[in-house]
Amino acid sequence: GGLGDVLGGLPPAMAANGHRVMTVSPRYDQYKDAWDTEVTVELKVGQKIETVRFFHCHKRGVDRVFVDHPLFLEKVWGKTASKIYGPSAGEDYTDNQLRFSLLCQAALEAPRVLNLTSNQYFSGPYGEDVVFIANDWHTALLSCYLKAIYQPKGIYKSAKVAFCIHNIAYQGRFAFADFSLLNLPAAFKSSFDFIDGYDKPVKGRKINWMKAGILESDKVLTVSPYYAKELLSSIEKGVELDNIIRKTGILGIVNGMDVQEWNPLTDKYTDVKYDATTVTDAKPILKEALQAEVGLPVDKNIPVIGFIGRLEE
Repeated sequence: GGLGDVLGGLPPAMAANGHRVMTVSPRYDQYKDAWDTEVTVELKVGQKIETVRFFHCHKRGVDRVFVDHPLFLEKVWGKTASKIYGPSAGEDYTDNQLRFSLLCQAALEAPRVLNLTSNQYFSGPYGEDVVFIANDWHTALLSCYLKAIYQPKGIYKSAKVAFCIHNIAYQGRFAFADFSLLNLPAAFKSSFDFIDGYDKPVKGRKINWMKAGILESDKVLTVSPYYAKELLSSIEKGVELDNIIRKTGILGIVNGMDVQEWNPLTDKYTDVKYDATTVTDAKPILKEALQAEVGLPVDKNIPVIGFIGRLEE
């Protein structure tokens, strides 16, 4: 969805501006270009010590790093017909908190332990002088672990965390008793503490990962100036976090477009390529091809309207 699109397009744009850029995501599949770095780290997740491996590829100036662990791979990799976040829409896997705790901790390790030399301008580990951009509730624990585990030891002293909200409706709300699964000091409990006004699945006291991400990060961002306004406008639009965002403030930066991916001169999905000089000739032909493909009346004078937005209940 939108998050995947941003993570595909934004990092190469940042790399083109001269930054050294790494993305860290779960290894949900046997990605054909991503190779085993053979680097492993041990992380405490719930009551267990888990070992994760890092896979890596370098594309368009970006280090793409994938966190390898059965919690991610076995759910999706041809073994079940499941979704990524749950067995069916709107339902969480019971181990989601452990899975994303693992991702957050692995993301904090990656810049320190991976010795990447894939770029002619940069070599060696990224080190500690970094900015983490945490996206949505799944990565909300990152700033908490940074403060609880690393900074007390003098590690990542200058590191900063920006927390970016792509969709406020998904917040990572779990049973209040589950706070103990996260292995965080009690001082963080108030950042998670949340009274849920909705009856799904149970009304009352919860922990809320996104609330903690908002409160514990250095900067809160979202995907457009208008969405930033919308989140503050009411309890409904801010889905009960509007008052928390008012405390911290929020900056809306409009999502850009990946001009390489969406270049009509090189687009592999269209039969007629065009640029600014040939667009008026090409588009009616492409429209007729689309009309024919989807079984509409073929007529270059009928407008075809595209809608990009969220289809939900």
